[in-house]
Amino acid sequence: LLREPSRRRLPHDAPRRAEILAAHAAAVARDHACYLDPATGYAVMTATALLARGSCCGLGCRHCPYLR
Repeated sequence: LLREPSRRRLPHDAPRRAEILAAHAAAVARDHACYLDPATGYAVMTATALLARGSCCGLGCRHCPYLR
């Protein structure tokens, strides 16, 4: 499972990147399907939840495990 999202989806210089990665890691550890983005408050699906879908939906999900 991807530990970090693609640079296209979350660049290394993105504001609040460390908070976003920590929120994602906490959600994955708790087996939650999503977490609240620290910057926007929007729900963001975890890589685990996206992997369970079985394929990429093409919507540009931040933690897409199918992105290459």
